[in-house]
Amino acid sequence: MPDGACDGTRGGPGDGPREGPREGPRDGATGPGESGTSSEAVCGPAARLPVRPATGRFLVLACVFVCAACGLVYELELVALASYLMGDTVTQASVVLSVMVFAMGIGALAAKRLCRQAAVGFATVEAVLALVGGTSAMALYAVFAWTGDWGGPWADGPRWLLVAFSLAIGLPIGAEVPLLMELMQRIRRQDAGGAVAELFAADYVGALVGGLAFPFFLLPFLGQLTAVLATGAVNVVAGGALVLGLFHRDLTRRARWTLLIVDLTVLALLAAATVLVDDFEQAARQAVFGGHVRVALQTDVQELVLTGGPCGRPFDLFVDGRLRISGEDERRYHEALVHPALAAGPHARVLVLGGGDGMAAREVLRHPGVRRLDIVELDPGVVRLASHDPALSRLNDHVYDDPRLHVTTADAFKWLRSAPAGTYDVVISDLPDPGITASARLYTQEFYGLARRSLTGSGRLVVHAGPLSAQPKVFWTVEATVRAAGLRTVPYLVSGRDARFTAGPDRAATGDADAHDDWGLLLAGRDRPLLRLGPHGPRPRTLTPRSLRAAARAASRTRLPDLPPSTLTHPRYAQ
Repeated sequence: MPDGACDGTRGGPGDGPREGPREGPRDGATGPGESGTSSEAVCGPAARLPVRPATGRFLVLACVFVCAACGLVYELELVALASYLMGDTVTQASVVLSVMVFAMGIGALAAKRLCRQAAVGFATVEAVLALVGGTSAMALYAVFAWTGDWGGPWADGPRWLLVAFSLAIGLPIGAEVPLLMELMQRIRRQDAGGAVAELFAADYVGALVGGLAFPFFLLPFLGQLTAVLATGAVNVVAGGALVLGLFHRDLTRRARWTLLIVDLTVLALLAAATVLVDDFEQAARQAVFGGHVRVALQTDVQELVLTGGPCGRPFDLFVDGRLRISGEDERRYHEALVHPALAAGPHARVLVLGGGDGMAAREVLRHPGVRRLDIVELDPGVVRLASHDPALSRLNDHVYDDPRLHVTTADAFKWLRSAPAGTYDVVISDLPDPGITASARLYTQEFYGLARRSLTGSGRLVVHAGPLSAQPKVFWTVEATVRAAGLRTVPYLVSGRDARFTAGPDRAATGDADAHDDWGLLLAGRDRPLLRLGPHGPRPRTLTPRSLRAAARAASRTRLPDLPPSTLTHPRYAQ
């Protein structure tokens, strides 16, 4: 920061008279025998510290470190929660980062008005930041849970609240640096370059620690809501301790007591929210998923929620809040996904990518010609749930007891890179919708090239390509990508998708009776496979040769030509 950035020495009209050239050493250090008049003119009166100036500067830099770590945790939490609630990580990260950086600039300019009372201003800023940042996750989740299905102007409520919190958190974060710079200069005058270097070094190192602590410690051990509440508590303690401990002699008695009461109030609010966070999560979860939540667990990969099951209630499996399996219609999807692919040729060795719930495996193992079925599932928690939960294992016909089935918990892309070539007769890609950012690389030309390599000469690949009616461009982009990998495709669709929740990456419930309700599927091979049902294979309950032919005709009528393929370096599935 340039000399005098916090007072009138470099300001515009109304900031006071400009100071002429200063005499004395260029480093700006004020010796013990100097009057300090120049320092007061530039940075206000010198601080009366209870410790040596060197110790005081170290404590300020330590506070910079802590505040930077807290600020980055708030930022990452907003991105993570917004991506979880609203999908499309790229969009949510772009909104949060751009709005927050803009707000930080506004906050830095606004801090000029607080520099004459820098200690009080900094403590106030940290108390506001701790309260707003600490409660941001609960507020965002509450709006999503209780207003997400209202429709109308409320449908975008979580998105607008995300922007509001990005602004509200960015403003005080931007005000921190000018105020801390002012406090450092009041302790001991230093040339601007050296002071800025020290301050930003502490700031960047703190950001590094906060950025690493969030995914590797706070999120897995505390969860999203408790992690950000704890961060707010650390934030307000750091700001309050610095001002009340180091600069208390510069404050009036009334100011000291006011700051203490404000900080204790913020701490009490954050502590109360932490105590109630479990009850809040349970109530919010019931608001989102209904009143019959039976299992809710957070694995190392995602959140899994089971509703219904016993006593005749409809069974649903939600993965990261998105309806993954509905017991009322999952059979339509899994029969259409599996049986045409196996009926088109040999199927002794089958690979399922994803599908840890066991539903696709259930349909595969109905074919007596299957000698080995490999499942590659990213989340071992899904496998444990599918093999041990009574309702879910009953729905998948206890497939995990079949000796032909072998499970590997791994990332599908990485696993395919090391998979032996020419091994599988059928590869079934039963993965989340391509519009979800985390899944985009599993719908790329590179991924389908690896899947093609793993196929035998007559092998087939079948791909779940998202909802065709609701997102035709996404579906036909997947089709173009599969063709770019050297495979010939047969598109088809199956209707019956549960319309209570939106198709694709968005979690929000629609409540729209006219919502599109289909799954788009692609059957592909080196030679164009025949879309049929085997005459001697198991008979599906929901699929007939006639309906399969109609499904292919319905899909072909929606074709969008000349779409480019999606690649790792140029994904094309953003919503």
